[in-house]
Amino acid sequence: MAELFSHIDFIKSPIGSICIRASERGITDLFYVDEYEEDKLSKNQFIKKCKIELNEYFEGKRKLFNVPIDLYGTEFQKSVWFELLKIPFGNTISYLSLASKLGNKNKIRAVAKANAQNKLSIIVPCHRVIGANGDLIGYSGGLWRKKWLIEHEEKIEYNRKQLTFFES
Repeated sequence: MAELFSHIDFIKSPIGSICIRASERGITDLFYVDEYEEDKLSKNQFIKKCKIELNEYFEGKRKLFNVPIDLYGTEFQKSVWFELLKIPFGNTISYLSLASKLGNKNKIRAVAKANAQNKLSIIVPCHRVIGANGDLIGYSGGLWRKKWLIEHEEKIEYNRKQLTFFES
């Protein structure tokens, strides 16, 4: 199978180094790495934009990503990933609720599997999906990162609401 990306770069973040891959159409992958080789880098305009947007996200200045993405997967996986994009910043949803939004609460395992196969962590916010009882479950980057991302977003939303309250 041919590789689906042709450009690669890395960014350091508060939760570790992140590998960014892109095709000629947009970002194809975001995933956590322990180390990387500087000589393997090949940037394009999508990677440059993605790095800016990720830095803004981690600084608390960005809630939505505008960088073009190049999703590859089954139609069902894509339907799950597009539903993930609708989860508001600073909020979470259960796997059961996500399956229900897609029209069949009995497909909870298929939804969880598609969520786990999301290649665009953070941009397609799979970290916002939790267990029905509120437990943090299933995140390819590790549950500690999922917890950090959720708390990061909640803190930003809380601060925004506090500012709004005091300004009115």
